[in-house]
Amino acid sequence: MISTVVWGTGNVGRAAIRAVDAHPALRLTGVLVHDPAKVGRDAGELGGLDRDLGVAASDDVGAVLGARPDAVVYAASGDIRPDDALADIVRALRAGAVVVTPALYALYDPRNAPPEVRDLVLAAIAESGGSLFVSGIDPGWGNDVLPLLISGLGSTVETIRCQEIFDYSTYDQPDSVRYLVGMGQPMDYQPPMLAPSVPTMVWGGQIRLMARALGVELDEIRETLDRRSLDATVTTTSMGEFEAGTQGAVRFEVQGIVAGQPRLVVEHVTRIHPTCAPDWPVPADGGAGAHRVIIEGHPRIEVTVEATDEDGNRSAGGNATAVGRLVGAIDWLVAAKPGLYDALDVPLRPAVGKLGRKHP
Repeated sequence: MISTVVWGTGNVGRAAIRAVDAHPALRLTGVLVHDPAKVGRDAGELGGLDRDLGVAASDDVGAVLGARPDAVVYAASGDIRPDDALADIVRALRAGAVVVTPALYALYDPRNAPPEVRDLVLAAIAESGGSLFVSGIDPGWGNDVLPLLISGLGSTVETIRCQEIFDYSTYDQPDSVRYLVGMGQPMDYQPPMLAPSVPTMVWGGQIRLMARALGVELDEIRETLDRRSLDATVTTTSMGEFEAGTQGAVRFEVQGIVAGQPRLVVEHVTRIHPTCAPDWPVPADGGAGAHRVIIEGHPRIEVTVEATDEDGNRSAGGNATAVGRLVGAIDWLVAAKPGLYDALDVPLRPAVGKLGRKHP
């Protein structure tokens, strides 16, 4: 059994505890938390399970990593603390662990990562023999392995469009929704996530991965952005009130330009309420969120993935699929040679040993 630590017990970490517990090749041996109120609590409780796992949460990073776990699922956020997340991940690598995480956007495409980030990681791997795989859902499987798989069904492919369409009131991270993305802020507010070049920093790696897999050369990567305000004040269940006239919806594209045309597109359509920008794309079933891949060509192919978890929540479902991709890669990474891997290296494999198992 592969001894595995989950670092962080928020939206991603809860799902990671459940995924590690359910994986037939993994054994949960540690949980790291930042909140003092979580220290000493059982991992089963923190993961939303109906039973204890016999693993108490700790805030002693040195002790947990000093036990030399085989693998670490780094589930703490890197959105507003990328330097701290990088330092944590390097620390886990120096302990000799295989590390999987969605936290470092720069390393979704390691070949084009900033040298100061990549070199730090490679030095830690060379020193201690660990490995790192960074992935998620979007960025992640929703715009790398899924569209590439589907593209293989086409006779000709004109464009590949990957869409994330979500009602962000279901996303349990108010600071990210209100301040990083700007929902509920005045229309003259500059959301950090939407500042020029930031979408390319986050999703450009996915464009480059698709281009590399398809054997095409990119001319450049472009961005488009559209924002809409709320016509009326709305009240959401999880995040309270959003006032009329403030930002209520965002639509942007990160475009891979091939031979002068946008051939590879990552598009996000994000609302805080379904009444805002109703003319923009919506999930096929009218629900709160979906990931969609559209292959324009012969034949035209459209695939939509709608995932739910934690009492039917679509955002939690998305988090759970990202975790499934990462946790499912751990035993492959343990068997592979030490290194810095990307989504084209690490296969998405069948759920061996999991068929017929009930939800924990």
